[in-house]
Amino acid sequence: MQVDLNLLTALDALLEENSVQAAADRLHLTPPAMSRTLARIRATTGDDILVRTGRTMTPTPRALAMRDEVRTLVARANRVLAPARTVDPATLRRTFTIQGHDVLLAALFPALLRTASAEAPGLGLRLLAEAPVDTPDLARGHVDLELGATVPASPEISHEVVGEDRLVLVTRAGRELDIEEFAAAEHVIVSRRGRLRDGVDKVLAELGLRRRVVAALPTAALALQAIVHSDVVGVLAERFTAQARADVGLSAVELPFDPPHAPVVLSWHSRYDTDPAHEWLRAHCRAAVTDVLAGSAAAVVSEKQG
Repeated sequence: MQVDLNLLTALDALLEENSVQAAADRLHLTPPAMSRTLARIRATTGDDILVRTGRTMTPTPRALAMRDEVRTLVARANRVLAPARTVDPATLRRTFTIQGHDVLLAALFPALLRTASAEAPGLGLRLLAEAPVDTPDLARGHVDLELGATVPASPEISHEVVGEDRLVLVTRAGRELDIEEFAAAEHVIVSRRGRLRDGVDKVLAELGLRRRVVAALPTAALALQAIVHSDVVGVLAERFTAQARADVGLSAVELPFDPPHAPVVLSWHSRYDTDPAHEWLRAHCRAAVTDVLAGSAAAVVSEKQG
């Protein structure tokens, strides 16, 4: 039996996207071409693979059973067939799209630009804010790298925790609050989804307390402006907001409880695990995080001494 191994790549895309259109976009094919490929897969496997239910496509039981194995086979084939090579940054002509939390992008971009642009003058960087809802942009190739505080749940998304910050209280008054004063204050929180509760509220609930959140804001920059111009307070990452706080004349104080930590997580689709240019980008992002954390640590010490 002769098997066209190209069908495995198409099958992997179809099982991941559950859509002929999305799979075609991912593989840079036309929808009719992908439909013909699906027909060949059906003929080869003797199974429908995807069946239409209303306006969507649903995988068959056999498709679900083979999905992980297909993904593994495609990954192994890519590793076997990929030539062993390194990237020359000086000749790199590529645009990377990085999506992330605004406080991370604002803190990392200057360091990333200084180091990366010096090595790779042909490099292009496109920075995108976090979307208000979860999107499959990494899987679909619309985004190369994500910067956030959440470890991805999908097994097809690789990740690395490259640093950690801690949460502090930012107020215009610049004084520490006890736990009752903290709960009684008017709070703003940063939430891309507009949520009025986060991990801090879980800690307070365990202590039998509840705070009043007067606004959910999309960015840390907007939260800092709200604090500057009113009596609201905010819980923000200490070192990644150090420069932004200094720019608007705000300082941070200790929280009256042990706060959850804020990890810095790099996430990317596993198809880029061994891509030399992507590995180079991740290395520079990792170095930028280290530089920002180290530099901000000194600023935080100076701030506390002041």
